[in-house]
Amino acid sequence: MKIDRMMTNHITEPIGFELEHPTFTWVARGARGIRRVACRIQIAKDQKMKEILFDSGKQENISPLGYCPDFQPDWATRYWWKVTEWDDTGDMGSGISWFETAEESLRGIWVGSEDFQNACFIKKFNFSGKPVSARLYITGLGLFEACLNGQKVGDEYLLPLYNDYNHWIQMITFDVTNYLRQGENVLSVFLGNGWYMGRFGFVDHLKYLYGDKQMLCFDLLIQTEDREYRISSDGNMTCCESPFVKNSIYNGEIYDSRKEIGQITYLEGGEEGTLKKVRAYQGFTDLVRPRLSPYLRIKRRIEPVEIIDTPAGETVLDFGQELVGLLEFHCREKKGQEIFLQCGEILQEGNFYNENLRTAREELRYIADGREKIYRTHFTFYGFRYLKVSGVSEVRLEDFAAYVLTSSMEDLGEIKTDHIKINRLIQNAKWGQMGNFLDVPTDCPQRDERMGWTGDAQVFCGTACFNSYAAAFYRKYMRDMLYEQRESWHEGEVPFVVPDVLGQINRLLASEGKEAVQGTTAGSTAWGDAAAVIPWTLYEFYGDQGLLREQYPSMVGWIEWLHHIDEGKCGGSHLLNSEFSFGDWLALDNYHQGSSFGGTDTTYISSAYYFYSTSLTAKAAGVLSYEEDARQYQSRAEEIKKAIQAEFFTRTGRCACDTQTALVLALHFDLVPEEHRQRAIEDLERKIIDEDVHLTTGFVGTAYLCKTLSESGLDDLAYQLLLNEDYPSWLYEVNMGATTIWERWNSVLPDGTISDTGMNSLNHYAYGAIVEWIYRYMGGIQTDPQNPGFSHFYLSPRFNRTLGFCCVDYDSAMGKIHSEWKRTEKGYEYCFEVPFDTSATVRLADGKDKMFGPGRYTLVLKDVTERKQKSKQK
Repeated sequence: MKIDRMMTNHITEPIGFELEHPTFTWVARGARGIRRVACRIQIAKDQKMKEILFDSGKQENISPLGYCPDFQPDWATRYWWKVTEWDDTGDMGSGISWFETAEESLRGIWVGSEDFQNACFIKKFNFSGKPVSARLYITGLGLFEACLNGQKVGDEYLLPLYNDYNHWIQMITFDVTNYLRQGENVLSVFLGNGWYMGRFGFVDHLKYLYGDKQMLCFDLLIQTEDREYRISSDGNMTCCESPFVKNSIYNGEIYDSRKEIGQITYLEGGEEGTLKKVRAYQGFTDLVRPRLSPYLRIKRRIEPVEIIDTPAGETVLDFGQELVGLLEFHCREKKGQEIFLQCGEILQEGNFYNENLRTAREELRYIADGREKIYRTHFTFYGFRYLKVSGVSEVRLEDFAAYVLTSSMEDLGEIKTDHIKINRLIQNAKWGQMGNFLDVPTDCPQRDERMGWTGDAQVFCGTACFNSYAAAFYRKYMRDMLYEQRESWHEGEVPFVVPDVLGQINRLLASEGKEAVQGTTAGSTAWGDAAAVIPWTLYEFYGDQGLLREQYPSMVGWIEWLHHIDEGKCGGSHLLNSEFSFGDWLALDNYHQGSSFGGTDTTYISSAYYFYSTSLTAKAAGVLSYEEDARQYQSRAEEIKKAIQAEFFTRTGRCACDTQTALVLALHFDLVPEEHRQRAIEDLERKIIDEDVHLTTGFVGTAYLCKTLSESGLDDLAYQLLLNEDYPSWLYEVNMGATTIWERWNSVLPDGTISDTGMNSLNHYAYGAIVEWIYRYMGGIQTDPQNPGFSHFYLSPRFNRTLGFCCVDYDSAMGKIHSEWKRTEKGYEYCFEVPFDTSATVRLADGKDKMFGPGRYTLVLKDVTERKQKSKQK
């Protein structure tokens, strides 16, 4: 037996994270037996586990899905923890991992520059003796990049990452032991604007979103064999002008390499004669907390595949893939030459195009100093496929590269089929997730937006959890959400975007006596319901009750805010009709041409989600043994359902909202009266057939459409919607050359023309939620909410004659699940694997359920072609 994927708070070997209450998770692999019979957890200060600080003893009830030891770690300390497991054959396995806590608080003072808009801050120091360990605890207002003795510290970018600076600032911890040298050392730190003080949002003139001064604070702790040294930011530091002339999340970078003084590069800072004193500032320290954000790192390097000479006379590089990350190029130009790079998602009539970025420029301007060098961007990120190159005397493919940047998450899911276009669609969704999971789940990574839209986040959460180990990523996002909820006018309201950039913009406009950018920035159902949907989804996938307990206040806050609106503005009717709602955003069924809101009644959608989130919160309360909450919220949910049924369903079961999305929500949320469920299924089938078997759904309906069809016995319709290749469909995008998921079903028209420049992203992952259906129904791997974390799960693949095979591998919280089917002359062969200490119920077309324990199995099945109507699985 081998112990694998050992994580603390869902991070592998975290250093400097929030770890006051550590939770351990792990996976046992290769056991001889079929079930776990005992487990032991030990914590020590040394890797050899000699100085034991905690020992659970050998116990039968320790869960690998989330074990919280009765142990309080000290600050700024590394701990080693060991798992030992025994199975029912006596086989034993063990594994060791570590976690390291952050400094309790920064003792350094905040420093900035009065002389330079963009500065490099320099701290020179000496110490004697051989360093045993050294840690840099650091943060900035604006982005920072630290260099120690000419080396970039760490392998992350865009630190200290993206959150609401009104609520908290993340402290980042680096192990810098190997960066130090005997004698004089130099720490140089460059600052950029980032989300803190650069332009961000829909208002061009607001240049300082949270503040107007770049600042820095740090402590460097060096432990030698005989003493400890503390070097902190202070008023005696110096600074010099930075070669980063301008930088912006939206607009890119301007870098003047001539400002790299003498032979000293930007990594090392300035030299005597160019240095100025820093200025010390007060405040902010109370907002600094250990980080929650997963590491933000480079995932892969991509080189351009083609140089295009456009009809307009431009030189454009095609990277062959829409991506998000950093630019790099090899400069060989003479001193003073400006290299100008511009990013775009698509060509129009063969020429470079970037108008759909709206006011975002996505540029790099680099002024050469005459030396040959390789430059990589630092304080921005780009979303693009095409790169327009100007100012380069000879453009060569090998001189350019892009580095894909994303929050670090282990890849868990892989799907293979014999349908090349479905395979491309799956890859498009994964690329969309990679490009939009930069610390928060953004809507898009390229235009003047890039915000953490809650609606997009909740509809895609299931797909993300199948694709990747996303627990820590969403944990940080949900913490941001909770902070914003506590700031709302009635605690619990959820902003449209998290962090609440739109609310911050409105506050700044109000301080200037100007009108708000939009009337409201919070409270839309389906968007705000991320507060309930995401925590419950994480619980289903990872089974960590501690995570659910931590996020429970967000769930309660949101449904209590909805209840407050219900009682205060809707007369206690349980029908929410008073607040703004995005409705079924970008659906195709609105009678008013050009409307983005879809044709489904927003009161119906809002009330349906009111019921759904209240039901999920009741379930969460039950799991957490909050029995009074569970009873109260379940009773409230039933009252909401009755109100919806009375208002929107006739006595014969007809839904008054006759749209695909309305019927999908009725069935998926279990709103339709049970005696009329079959009618709702038939009505949904009719609505799809009436559209020539095409969808008309938007952000809300699309996420549940194919799931609902499969749960209703309409697998053939679900498959046909997936396999359609004309507009509107997923494969239409693939046929049009998409390499990520589009914002609109018709983002690009059949003639290759982009359909709209005002709101048209070609990297917008929400409609990629179809991939969750592929995992759950084509592949057949389905969660069991009664046994979360895949301790028990269902295998129920839906075969289809159009495909020859489908193979899904998913490395769940309990281990690897394999589900593979292929068509044969007489039917299908189904192979599957159930991991150690789990069980699976196989549910196939014959309607018979059979339980399987750990092991590998092969079933030979007859071809069942008759379509059966099946009631929703409970």
